[in-house]
Amino acid sequence: MSVLKSMHLENFTVFEKASFSFGKNLNVVIGQNGMGKSHLLKLGYSYLSVCADQNRHNASMAPTKQVLQKELSKKMQGVFRPDYTGRLVRRRPGRGRCDVKLGFSDASTDCSFNFSSNSKTEVNIDVLPEKWSRETPVFLPTRELLTLYPGFVSLYETAHIPFEETYRDTCILLGAPLAKGPREHQIRQLLQPLENALGGSVSLESSGFYLHTEDGKMEINLVAEGLRKLAMLARLISTGELLAQGFLFWDEPEANLNPAIIKKVAPVIFSLASSGIQVFIATHSLFLLRELQLLQHGTDFQGLDIRYIGLTQNEAGGAVSAECKKNFEDLSFIASLEEELAQAQEVFEQV
Repeated sequence: MSVLKSMHLENFTVFEKASFSFGKNLNVVIGQNGMGKSHLLKLGYSYLSVCADQNRHNASMAPTKQVLQKELSKKMQGVFRPDYTGRLVRRRPGRGRCDVKLGFSDASTDCSFNFSSNSKTEVNIDVLPEKWSRETPVFLPTRELLTLYPGFVSLYETAHIPFEETYRDTCILLGAPLAKGPREHQIRQLLQPLENALGGSVSLESSGFYLHTEDGKMEINLVAEGLRKLAMLARLISTGELLAQGFLFWDEPEANLNPAIIKKVAPVIFSLASSGIQVFIATHSLFLLRELQLLQHGTDFQGLDIRYIGLTQNEAGGAVSAECKKNFEDLSFIASLEEELAQAQEVFEQV
């Protein structure tokens, strides 16, 4: 599997100039709202999704600039939903240009491209990959999708609805048939802790998703939202979409989860990362960061290649800068940590 090793951005959304070095197993993007966490995940997902689609449908054909330019622009418009492609260029007076470079462990899949602030749909390929990256990426947005699933894909394809294309893509994966064969043993290993947390298993029937527990079958929309997010993961593991190879981009896994559920999500993230999936998560939860930190220094997940990526903004409206470290403690500034520690100190002084 060729993993994403690096990304260099110039004038992309909130980034004036930023370089990122990614870990083979797990990457944790940290920053306050508006720092570009989701943009990083969506950009990586957009490119890898185009490659996987082309490999699936045109595996015998080598990449061409014409195809990649067209499909990449189309995908970014669907994922980011700008009025036009040029709106993704960092805002500043006059005409601007955005440059993106993506580096992989297999250099034959490297790519770089650019577009200008007045581009309607144009994307220019500077470095064309020699072959398509084959592994399927999965994008999990901040909200769960199991309750949206019934009829969502057909509605998305036939009507203008205000949802990013990541919702459509993930709903398609949720509806895939269950995997069978040699992979079932690994699936059971990954599913066990999730099903223990859920108190049952997840199934897809003609009317939608259900959670099966010892007390019977329950419609998924009657299950707490935090558990529905775990159920979504369980389903994607069951279908084999989150297994052995590929990419997982998860935007704010902690959203709408209480600390008890977050404690169950953290080891699942590490289990997926250690199974061969390159995982990217975006978060500003100190609680989740501490759980990941404890797991990293524990005995079960030692040896994983991990990067913590801190995003900060020096002044209001200024460009966002980034730093990449192998340990959470080595980041020079983490907004969520400083804010929560300040609050804890304030509460302590008032008691």
